[in-house]
Amino acid sequence: MSGVLERIAAIEAEMARTQRNKATAQHLGLLKARLAKLRREVLTPKSGGGGPGEGFDVAKTGDARIGFVGFPSVGKSTLLTTLAGVYSEVAAYEFTTLTTVPGCIRYKGAKIQLLDLPGIIEGAKDGKGRGRQVIAVARTCSLIFIVLDVLKPLQHKKIIQRELEGFGIRLNKQPPNIGFRRKEKGGVNLQTLVPQSELDLDIVKTILSEYRIHNADVTLRYDASADDLIDIIEGNRAYIPCIYLLNKIDQISIEELDVIYKIPHCVPISAHHKWNFDDLLEKMWQYLKLMRIYTKPKGQLPDYNAPVVLQSDRCTMEEFCNKLHRTILKEFKYALVWGSSVKHQPQKVGKDHVLNDEDVVQIVKKV
Repeated sequence: MSGVLERIAAIEAEMARTQRNKATAQHLGLLKARLAKLRREVLTPKSGGGGPGEGFDVAKTGDARIGFVGFPSVGKSTLLTTLAGVYSEVAAYEFTTLTTVPGCIRYKGAKIQLLDLPGIIEGAKDGKGRGRQVIAVARTCSLIFIVLDVLKPLQHKKIIQRELEGFGIRLNKQPPNIGFRRKEKGGVNLQTLVPQSELDLDIVKTILSEYRIHNADVTLRYDASADDLIDIIEGNRAYIPCIYLLNKIDQISIEELDVIYKIPHCVPISAHHKWNFDDLLEKMWQYLKLMRIYTKPKGQLPDYNAPVVLQSDRCTMEEFCNKLHRTILKEFKYALVWGSSVKHQPQKVGKDHVLNDEDVVQIVKKV
C-alpha cells in the first residue's frame, strides 16, 4: 500500500508543477487517468482487509439514510443526540466517536436513518486513520451532512470535499452527460455535440489507452473535462446530495450569520441550543427528494398518518405496489388515484402511471 501512496504523491506533485495550457493538456489527462487508477487500488485493496470493519457496517433501515461527516469535535454527536434522541458519546476531547452510531427520526411520515460517523482527518482518502471505513459508509447514504465549525468553515470544507472526491464521491453533482460504449474494432470515435474547451480526440485517446481501451464510441453532450471522462470510464462514482451544516452559530455575530446564509447548500445551526432545526429539516426533505403517497382502503377515508414514501425519480404505480408488497402486482387490475397527477378525481390508472407527492391511491385487485 505504501508504494501506491508514494506513486500517488509523485503524480500529484508532477500535476502541481505542470503548467496548464493546450500543450500540456494531453499529458495532464494521462496523469489524471493514472491517478484515478491508483486511487481505485487504495479504495479496494487486493488483500481481503478492505471491509467496513467492526462497528461500521450498520444495517440500512427506513426510507432514506443520512451520514454525518466532519472533523473531530465539530458537534456531530451532539446533533445526533438532539435530533434523534440517541445517545452518542460527547466530550471535549477529539475522536470521542470511534464507530458508527445510528439513530432515526420521523419527518413528514418518512422514517430517516441518521449515522454519526467517526471524525475524519486529512489524508483519509489515502487510508489515514479510519478514513476508508468512514467514507465507505458515506457512499451508501442518500444524503450527506458535512458538519463544519462556523469559526473555520472554509478550510475544513475544502479538505473534506477533497477527501470525499478522492474516494469517488461527487457532492451535489449529476453524473456526466457523456455517452461511452466499448466496441470490438474500429478505433476511437469521438462525437462532440457542443464546442469543447479541454477535450479533443488526442486527449480522449490518451486517457482511454491508459485503461487499455482502443475501440470505443465517445459522445460529449456538453463542455466536459478530463475528470468527467475518467469518472464515466471508472463507473464507480457515487453522486450524493450534500448539505453543509455550519454549527456553533451562537459564537458569531448577526452580520456574519447574514453572510453565511448566502453560501449555497449551507444551513447555519447550533446543535447545542437547537437553533434553526426547522430550516435544517425542511432543506433535508428537499434534498432527499422523497414523496408521500397515501393509501385508501375501499369505502374508508385515506390513511394520512402512514404514507408510503418513495424516491421522486422513480415514483410509478409499479414502484408503489412493490413498496407495499411484492405480490400485489400479480393481483393488480387498476388503481384509483386522487391528486395532482391525474385530471379527474378519482381517475383509473395502470401500473405505468407516474404519481405526484401526496397523491391518494386505492388499488383494485383482479377477482
